Amino acid sequence: MTPSRPRPGAFTVLRVEFVESFVMAMAALAAHKLRSALTLVGVTVGVFSIILVMTAMRGLQQNIEGELSGLGANTFTIERWPAVNFEGPSGWEKFRRRKNLSLAHWQALRDQATRARSVAAEAFMATGEVTSRTETTNPDTACIGATPEAFLARNWIVEAGRALLPGDLDSARNVCVLGNTVMKKLFPQGSALGERVKFMGVSYQVIGYLEPKGGFGGQPQDNFILIPITTGLNRFGGQQWRSLAFFVQAHSQAEMEDTVEQVRGVLRKVRKVPPGEPDDFEISSNDSLIAQFRDLTLVIRAGVAVVSSISLLAAGVGIMNIMLVSVTERTREIGIRRAVGAKRRNILTQFIMEAVVICEVGGLIGVLLGVAGGNLGAYMMKLPPIFPMDWALIALGICSLVGILFGTYPAIKAANLDPVESLRYE
Repeated sequence: MTPSRPRPGAFTVLRVEFVESFVMAMAALAAHKLRSALTLVGVTVGVFSIILVMTAMRGLQQNIEGELSGLGANTFTIERWPAVNFEGPSGWEKFRRRKNLSLAHWQALRDQATRARSVAAEAFMATGEVTSRTETTNPDTACIGATPEAFLARNWIVEAGRALLPGDLDSARNVCVLGNTVMKKLFPQGSALGERVKFMGVSYQVIGYLEPKGGFGGQPQDNFILIPITTGLNRFGGQQWRSLAFFVQAHSQAEMEDTVEQVRGVLRKVRKVPPGEPDDFEISSNDSLIAQFRDLTLVIRAGVAVVSSISLLAAGVGIMNIMLVSVTERTREIGIRRAVGAKRRNILTQFIMEAVVICEVGGLIGVLLGVAGGNLGAYMMKLPPIFPMDWALIALGICSLVGILFGTYPAIKAANLDPVESLRYE
């Protein structure tokens, strides 16, 4: 007597049926290439727009956050103007009425803010050409006035020579520290130390130059010269119209909040801000600037998501329409499958699988095109390439959901066809 074969388990049966439905779905799509291609275009466009924007925004966000984090550890900034204004023209008018931050304010902070490790001041002076004996830079080189503490706060590392010293500040000496780009342009063959350069007709002695920091947003960060802030204010005009920026460094992250509050109190006192009135200056740290940037990009991402969702919704309606047509065209095929033993769940799975495959193929093409387009924009802006894996998985998951939602009704209609009537269909 021949022993009977063991019956396959339920999981094995489901796996075989799933694979069979997938193969049949792919065969059906391959048999109608043009119709399938036109159907997945809507899905491709929707996913492409999401991934394109998210890739570009992610690359820009990582680059900006990296640069914002380039400030010295435990450092926050104080400025007259906010980094981002959400109040419109009325907000700028309010900020315009504020008094400038002056060198006297910096000196008061330096002397009275005892919790701070250091307090630096900095101001943009002018843009122009820098010349040496043999070379000249482009006219977009910035001249920045700074105090010695700015080197620590801004993570400026001296590669050769020395940084600015308090004596340079007190005597308003005509000395400068070169950014790495300027140094290489003016002195390609030799050392810049001890040489003299001219900026807007004034000669400065080079006392040092900085290590390179690379680019930011496609622009070099080393294209500047540093001079004592007192020299800059004497040369380029006083503080009646020029506001300084302060960089305050706390001793540790744990003391950051207490340092901010002490600095706020000192600055309110020296600027004579009445009790109960808001600050007439802006305090921001790396974390707050990054949070503001994320809030700004969140609005853009939300808008793109809404527009893309409408596109995916329209694509889902198109898929449902095509699947209903497909059910009608393949009525006889469905009847034959039912006659040879196919169950309703097999028909249901096959047609849902077809809808999901259309969406997934369209979504995959959209992801690839979106990543390519986003990184092309990043390349043009000289940002590092990026692949937003999380958004790619989210987009493909949404595609599967769209396929299931809009493919279910045609699949149910196909599964409920009467086998006898289906065989008679011409």
